Amino acid sequence: MTVAVETGVWQLDATASTVAVRHRTMWGLVTVKGAFGAVAGQGEVGPDGSATGTLTVDAATLDTKNKKRDEHLRSADFFDVANHPEITFAVRGAKAGAGDTVEVSGQLTVRGVSRPQTLTARLAGADADALTLETEYTVDRAEFGLTWNQLGMIRGLTTVTAALRFVRGPAA
Repeated sequence: MTVAVETGVWQLDATASTVAVRHRTMWGLVTVKGAFGAVAGQGEVGPDGSATGTLTVDAATLDTKNKKRDEHLRSADFFDVANHPEITFAVRGAKAGAGDTVEVSGQLTVRGVSRPQTLTARLAGADADALTLETEYTVDRAEFGLTWNQLGMIRGLTTVTAALRFVRGPAA
């Protein structure tokens, strides 16, 4: 199924969108899960069907349901939110792939460190006024300076999942 997405400006509907992470810790015995409480963004679809845009996450809003852990994740050991309050994903290009997939390339910035990222999203729904993209991909936290690892407890990749609903924005 190929769905055509209307050209123009699209605004993220933060109330209908989620960005979450999960990471295995304690030598792979425990999976820590958390969701960010504040996300924002917008995108623009060009006449050729390609898209660009930006997604911004408030790093201080990560909630893992453990207050002490959340405070540690906000500290300089991890996200360092006092100096780097936002995590951003700048979409440099997105185009329709096979079926309902969207191939996305961009730049992820965490803790002031930017790295190119590519991922595949799924267009979960689209009509003239709204569209929803879903994705799950992995990130190597060490590439972004998140290297705290007491006793070797934290290894491997962090999985990011996102369900992002965009609604038509005003014409630019």
